[in-house]
Amino acid sequence: MAYYRYYLYFGTKMNKKKSYPIIGAHLSIAKGLFGAIKEARSINANACQIFVKNGRTWKTKPLDEKVIAQYHATIQDGDPVIMVAHASYLINIASTNEETKSKSIDALIDELTRCDQLKIPYLVLHPGSHLGAGIEEGCKKVAESINSIFDVHEFSTTLLLETAAGQGTNLGSTFEELKAMIDMIKHKKNIGICLDTCHIHAAGYSLYPHVEYSKTMALFDEIVGMNHLKVIHLNNSKTERGSRKDRHEKLIKGIMPESVFYDFMQDEQLLEVPKILETPADKQEYLQEYKEELLWLRSL
Repeated sequence: MAYYRYYLYFGTKMNKKKSYPIIGAHLSIAKGLFGAIKEARSINANACQIFVKNGRTWKTKPLDEKVIAQYHATIQDGDPVIMVAHASYLINIASTNEETKSKSIDALIDELTRCDQLKIPYLVLHPGSHLGAGIEEGCKKVAESINSIFDVHEFSTTLLLETAAGQGTNLGSTFEELKAMIDMIKHKKNIGICLDTCHIHAAGYSLYPHVEYSKTMALFDEIVGMNHLKVIHLNNSKTERGSRKDRHEKLIKGIMPESVFYDFMQDEQLLEVPKILETPADKQEYLQEYKEELLWLRSL
């Protein structure tokens, strides 16, 4: 369970009341890592996704001990917030370019290390792009890269492969591709899945009406396994189903009807799965906009 795991990380007992649903948004770390936690609480979120480093650079300075201590103090001083990290978009562990793949593996190790230091339970990763080598070879490279990391390093953080929209040569747009990667990864306890609603819609999976939602989730369970699903990105889409375009939209403005998000919120098997917004928001008003979207989700 997400909350149980959160408290285990800090070696404390569950002395704070669980709060459902577990929902939040991807927030900026412009005001510091601990600043995102405060912003999450300000919009009544009990989950939050962040970048743990500058996503535009391969290398950054290690986390300062004072920053780590301040982060932990902020986490513990207030209502529970389940933290999720998202890996840099530069990372491509499926790359056919050995230099890029090597830099990607090193960058991923760095991010996992940071998550471990911050006791963040999940790190979401785009599986990467095969760059013309083919899906089978790409999935193999993903698994080999991940195996090379966990063969040597031990992390408490679980690495989550995110479902892809199917753009270009990106991997992970089908449940079969995700299963192929997981099957080749030796360290199963270190691996999970992050399901993005916009992405699977763009990849061609149907989420509405309710009977289609049920079929798609049953298919995911059959092929990948619901036990692997650790985080959900709740996003609507600006494009039609099967477009293979990654174009996020606000929950009530996109192509998918409101019933899709009702189904995700009401699905009892997803009760313990943190649900994170990555919807478009104004740079100045993003907190208010996310607060309103979270309020809408709670009304479903």
